[in-house]
Amino acid sequence: MSAAARAVRAVRIPLRARAVIAGAAFAGLVAFTWPFVVAPGRFGSAYAPPLIFGALLVLILAVVVSEIASGGIDAKALAMLGVLSAVNAGLRPLGAGTAGVETVFFLLVLAGRVFGPGFGFTLGCTSLFASALLTGGVGPWMPYQMFGCAFVGLVAGLLPRLRGRAEVLLLAGYGALSGYLFGFLLNLSFWPFSLDPHSSIAYLPGLPFTEQWHRYLLFDLATSLGWDTGRAVTTALAVLLAGPAVLAVFRRAARRAAFEAPVHFSAAPR
Repeated sequence: MSAAARAVRAVRIPLRARAVIAGAAFAGLVAFTWPFVVAPGRFGSAYAPPLIFGALLVLILAVVVSEIASGGIDAKALAMLGVLSAVNAGLRPLGAGTAGVETVFFLLVLAGRVFGPGFGFTLGCTSLFASALLTGGVGPWMPYQMFGCAFVGLVAGLLPRLRGRAEVLLLAGYGALSGYLFGFLLNLSFWPFSLDPHSSIAYLPGLPFTEQWHRYLLFDLATSLGWDTGRAVTTALAVLLAGPAVLAVFRRAARRAAFEAPVHFSAAPR
């Protein structure tokens, strides 16, 4: 495979960082799915689980970013991360809040694809954090959004290696799927507190997993499917229309930056 065809890894993921990411994934899974696994009556307050797990997510994501950075991110990759985080933070207010239109996912997908899963994971965290500060969207939901977007970028970097039109179609399909999965996961962060307990689609502690799962599927279909469809369609169309050009720009920048090129020091001539 030629050097141009090889994927560039702006942020390498050493073994230790992979273990930390796996721990973050497990913590995130628990944070999202606690209504299905936590027995009723174990917490003193109904709001304790999301607050505890939200704080845990912030700490673990900070450790993950630190581990990835210590594994090889250099000044050039850090500059690229800052630029793309700022761009994504600026793009988000253009679409969020209008029929589910979301303008940040396509950039996460394309950047994760070109610069690697570690860079995509970090970009998901930093861009959502920056956009939350920019728009005043800081709240208990922010760690869940950061975690969800981080893994959108991470998985994009792990997709099968294709080139040309096949790659664009793969990324567009993944972008659409990630739009639905992101909404599906984020709904879990507020579903237990958003409905009358007597509703047939409300969270009811103590129910068997199958019945609880059925209630949540109905809740997601009734309240979020249209919004998630807007996000999925927006991301897929953005990748199809702008994907080839953005991929070319990112790959050209990655080749010229030579993120992983070794640095040699020599004595100055006398």
